[in-house]
Amino acid sequence: GVGKTVLIMELINNIAKAHGGVSVFGGVGERTREGNDLYMEMKESGVINEQNIAESKVALVYGQMNEPPGARMRVGLTALTMAEYFRDVNKQNVLLFIDNIFRFVQAGSEVSALLGRMPSAVGYQPTLSTEMGSLQERITSTKKGSITSIQAVYVPADDLTDPAPATTFAHLDATTVLSRGLAAKGIYPAVDPLDSTSTMLQPRIVGTEHYETAQRVKQTSQRYKELQDIIAILGLDELSEEDRLTVARARKIERFLSQPFFVAEVFTGSPGKYVGLAETIRGFQLILSGELDGIPEQAFYLVGTIDE
Repeated sequence: GVGKTVLIMELINNIAKAHGGVSVFGGVGERTREGNDLYMEMKESGVINEQNIAESKVALVYGQMNEPPGARMRVGLTALTMAEYFRDVNKQNVLLFIDNIFRFVQAGSEVSALLGRMPSAVGYQPTLSTEMGSLQERITSTKKGSITSIQAVYVPADDLTDPAPATTFAHLDATTVLSRGLAAKGIYPAVDPLDSTSTMLQPRIVGTEHYETAQRVKQTSQRYKELQDIIAILGLDELSEEDRLTVARARKIERFLSQPFFVAEVFTGSPGKYVGLAETIRGFQLILSGELDGIPEQAFYLVGTIDE
């Protein structure tokens, strides 16, 4: 309930529509209603062309939560096989969306129990890492094309060390962690910048400016997190001038990380916003530099670019 599916839908909306290649969506053990909504939305936006299927930009594969475990376990692999076809035969770059990869593990666990295997840690199947590897290691680029996968991961009892999410994270280049605390504050997408990681966030890949801005945002947020206990007990007035500035900027950053989504327009009533990378970096640099210290933090909540 922190917004995994909405985030995936927004990424499909923003990337798949602008992306030149083709997208494959694997609905693994999730709600049928969401799958139907996505299908209808794709038709409306023209990403799926029913009159001329060859012109469609997306393939949808579903094995939702009402299916038997065998089907739920195989549907992720079916989506991947389709992605491999587009990559190897059509020589296209493919985006593979999976919602939800945990249900693939869960289905494997059910199948394992039906086969009478001895369960391993926390009741999962003994073949957990092999099964996960058989799916994740096929997601790769060749000379003909690439497959890039974006996966929603359900975290049981919010425990990131649970075998299912822990095994999944070992294969991913970047993880975006959604936080219940931020969702409770009404900050959507509820992305926790301190828990989220990416192996791509290196100066030689993203450039120095992007890297340094990201690091400074993290440092400011981390300092705010450290000061929260002091603020709770003694109040803001007990902080030094420098720390008070850090807190004010960190709270602005927290608000500015929220964004109105196109796919959530029907629920929120506020129009969706798309902010490019350069514009995002510029916005955070302005907050960090102190140029916007005079503006109240509420002004940064659910806006697009910094100019708003």
